Amino acid sequence: MKDKGFTTRLVHADRVINQPQNGAVHQATNNSVLFAFDNAQDLVDVFQGKAAGHVYSRSSSASSVSLQNILADLEDGIAAITFSTGMAAISATFLSLLRAGDHIIMSQFLFGNTSSLASTMQGLGIQISYVDVTDVQNVAAAITPETKLVYAETIANPATQVADLSAIGQLCEQSKLLFVVDNTMTPANIFSPKSVKASLTIASLTKYVAGHGNVLGGVVVDTGLFDWSEFHNILPIYRSADTQQWGLTQIKKRGLRDMGATLSPDSAHSISIGLETLALRVERICQNALRLATYLHGHQNVQRVYYPGLADHPQHYTARELFSGYGGIVSIDLAAHIDPLAFLNQLNLVLCATHLGDTRTLGLPVAHTIYFENTPQQREEMGINDNMLRFSIGIEDVDDIVADFEQAFAALG
Repeated sequence: MKDKGFTTRLVHADRVINQPQNGAVHQATNNSVLFAFDNAQDLVDVFQGKAAGHVYSRSSSASSVSLQNILADLEDGIAAITFSTGMAAISATFLSLLRAGDHIIMSQFLFGNTSSLASTMQGLGIQISYVDVTDVQNVAAAITPETKLVYAETIANPATQVADLSAIGQLCEQSKLLFVVDNTMTPANIFSPKSVKASLTIASLTKYVAGHGNVLGGVVVDTGLFDWSEFHNILPIYRSADTQQWGLTQIKKRGLRDMGATLSPDSAHSISIGLETLALRVERICQNALRLATYLHGHQNVQRVYYPGLADHPQHYTARELFSGYGGIVSIDLAAHIDPLAFLNQLNLVLCATHLGDTRTLGLPVAHTIYFENTPQQREEMGINDNMLRFSIGIEDVDDIVADFEQAFAALG
């Protein structure tokens, strides 16, 4: 199926890659927690990783493996591991690969919960440098002898800064550093992290991949580009067989099995269904977002619009080179005389909700909610103003979205 189009591959992925029984087009959902073996040696072999199979569903099941196979193929990776949420995927990766005394470089524009996790890691003795990842020179200047990895999001939430991904990937390759890219905001139909030499790609499946606001999930994909024999934190017990599998094996054993954030079979099935329409939804979302951003740009009641698709966005040309679409997040700073909460309350079509990547258009006040725990100084460093509103654009008819904004502005004078 590699020679087929993106959506054609997705629609047929479960059937072709996993080959469900009895001609089914989707893998059956298997909710069994345990798996019985007629021969005790077979149990031992599967438990020790010498044979394929399942021994306990916290570590693996047919449902999760089927989704992992599809996601690895989608990202052109060698393997994938799914988790119960995107934050579980991030936490498992960091906490299973890093030790006290290690140093990592992270974007200073991190998503709020990831930033909170980073603070927890600092309490465990992991050193973190926060840098402006829109310029690779900032990353290069932060490297120390203890640096193990660089972590960046493709497009920051909510101020839409775009990381200098290609240059950072080259720097990490030259420096033999793990390059971890959070690809939640730019799913595979508009960007491939492997193209910028990412070692691992992480995503919240809850957002654009599943797409309908009805299921949680996360994933880590190994692109196969990193030489794990150069990563000294791999434990001796996992330094066997194929070196390409060392990293994901340690993440699976220490980050999934031990921490227990397992994706349920029902959730895996729901995500695989949503995945089929990924390109159709995201293409429509990107079109709608650009139209809305263009409408808001220069509006008398809007001080600033944050969207990489606009020509005056600081990283517009970087985004144009990297992505085939500019994403679905449009953030704005309202004029000083308009109360952001009052504006949200005036919208009828747009839902006030803390989520993104949905089929519906959603809006929220940024400083009051997802970045409430950050200090004013931290928010300023992230480019977040007190009157900023973030909108996750949906697939509605775009004229209806624009009309909703027009009537809200008119109602508030």
